[in-house]
Amino acid sequence: MGIWARSTTVEKLNTRSTDTLVAHIGIEYTAIGDDYIQARMPVDSRTVQPARILHGGASVVLAETLGSVAAYLCIDPTQKMAVGIEINANHVRSVRDGYVTGTVKPLHIGHSTQIWQIHIRDDQERLVCISRITLAVLDIP
Repeated sequence: MGIWARSTTVEKLNTRSTDTLVAHIGIEYTAIGDDYIQARMPVDSRTVQPARILHGGASVVLAETLGSVAAYLCIDPTQKMAVGIEINANHVRSVRDGYVTGTVKPLHIGHSTQIWQIHIRDDQERLVCISRITLAVLDIP
């Protein structure tokens, strides 16, 4: 189970994304490890910019999705919630087709904040984007 406060499956994460932006742009979870989660996203008409390359905003959606889900899995959702307060992304390489895969790993899992790093790679395992998200962990009112 690693760092996760509770167990889940790839299937449960994908089902939870039904009827959301995540499902609309084709993000699908592919793996959960002791300290990471992976998801992939197609590079197609839903995720490219007019120049027909992967839209940087789509990469940020993938990164924020992974960071937010990872944070959620590290808290007790009956007592706490995690909300994004900052995200950044450095776009390293363009992609025209195929899939990109994001992998999220923790940098800091604290009681009041969490920081997660996301590497997004193309089908040839080349780095496309590196992102970092900071989340506040708040008491549920």
